[in-house]
Amino acid sequence: MTNQTEPQAQSPLNSGEFLGHPKSLWQLSNIEMWERFSFYGMRALLAVYVATRFFGHLGDQANAEASLVYGGYTALVYATGIIGGHVADKVLGYQRAILLGALVMAGGLFVLLIEDLTWFLVGLAMVVAGNGLFKPNISTMIGKLYAPGDVRRDSGFTVFYMGINLGAFIAPFITAAWIGATFGMKWGFFAAALGMILSTLFLEFAKKGLGKVGRPAPDKEGWGRFFIVLAGTLASVPVIYFLLSASTVLGYLLVAIMLGLATYFVVAGIRSGDKVQLHRYIAMLILFVANACFWALFEQAGSSLNFFAREHTTPMYGDMETWQAGGFGIFQSANPLFILLFAPLFAMLWPALDRKGINPSIPRKFALGLIQVALGFLLLVLAVNHMQNALGLVPWIFLALCYLLHTTGELCLSPIGLSMVTKLAAEKETGLAMGGWFLSIAMAQYVAGLFAAIASGGGGHGTPLGDGIAQYADTYMLLFWIGLAFGAAYLLAAPLINRLMHGVK
Repeated sequence: MTNQTEPQAQSPLNSGEFLGHPKSLWQLSNIEMWERFSFYGMRALLAVYVATRFFGHLGDQANAEASLVYGGYTALVYATGIIGGHVADKVLGYQRAILLGALVMAGGLFVLLIEDLTWFLVGLAMVVAGNGLFKPNISTMIGKLYAPGDVRRDSGFTVFYMGINLGAFIAPFITAAWIGATFGMKWGFFAAALGMILSTLFLEFAKKGLGKVGRPAPDKEGWGRFFIVLAGTLASVPVIYFLLSASTVLGYLLVAIMLGLATYFVVAGIRSGDKVQLHRYIAMLILFVANACFWALFEQAGSSLNFFAREHTTPMYGDMETWQAGGFGIFQSANPLFILLFAPLFAMLWPALDRKGINPSIPRKFALGLIQVALGFLLLVLAVNHMQNALGLVPWIFLALCYLLHTTGELCLSPIGLSMVTKLAAEKETGLAMGGWFLSIAMAQYVAGLFAAIASGGGGHGTPLGDGIAQYADTYMLLFWIGLAFGAAYLLAAPLINRLMHGVK
């Protein structure tokens, strides 16, 4: 039975279907693919470029300082989604919010070419501001393509997830392994900027097929709102710049916003007078915690695992000089490659298990994701302790297997989580709820930066804790125990969370 609190779908005009899904799903996946090409293309180089270009004079602490910048940047990328979702819900509509975000991000990526730390942080701030308008809203539009209770929704989000990962898979080969290693890392950012421009162009081509999906309300169609939001977005850049430069302040701010958001959803549920909706919001917030824990572990990928690949693994190809110049970035393609290989299998697996009555519930899928990401770190610890060669390097295959376990864990959690938000949130608050989902990831990114700073040689604020590969092993062992403990807790709590969800699967 369909509950009336689920979001109502807005069918695209004359879009038809392709391979059992609305054609607009494939168009939005293509737009997101190029935006992800841009994001992951620069992510493959970001932490290492910042360490070598701007903090090289700090010696052993360069990686730690770069990890804090990386963690602050990625945290803000996801945190601004809460604002972007609200702006789309109340002011611009989803299509125009995505367009504005794409334009601002492209501008920021070009600013990254300036070899000065201040301007580099300004460029990152612009990317953050634009991404807040782009990222949560395109995911929300996917949910609006399907009617309430449509069993294709989870599979649709998995298809969308494949589009994300196709862009993420291609990007490191081009920006890091080829352009970065051959012409210099900063030119990888130039390639990422071109990817963002392509995403913008495909959005314009897709508008006709999207029809009313994501369009502003009739009384909000004037372009004056667009330029007002543009002015506000640019005005936010100095604030974001400050937060990128003040790690501790950012941490407190993220906690305060998350507590405020949690309070908002609980109060909104109470005021609605709908006990079911209140319970669903509570379940959603509990799952946000699991999401934050997962990504705090998983997102070592762009920071400490990237440094680990560059400094402590045998080259996958070429000599060590080529590997350290940019070849290490090829590992950033491991996760999206595994997504592309296994996502179709997972998309078929859940319906098949459901037909047999053994499909794990959403909380149990989250628990499985946490346990697998923990096992990935345990594998690296075992490799460090038992498989180093004479030069102190670990065979690259162990890092690849770590990424494999992290990826299968991600497939149990991330696409399911995106779908879950669109099911549990009330229609009028879907964009805000999706922003909350990304805010939980923002908190995770901040914590991930602190973990990465410790793993790569500092205590998060410039205090040395250890040296070399042993410090990575100690930190990764800690991350293993954290992931395992949270995974076990969610397995035990699954029946309670399921009751709070009132039939949402």
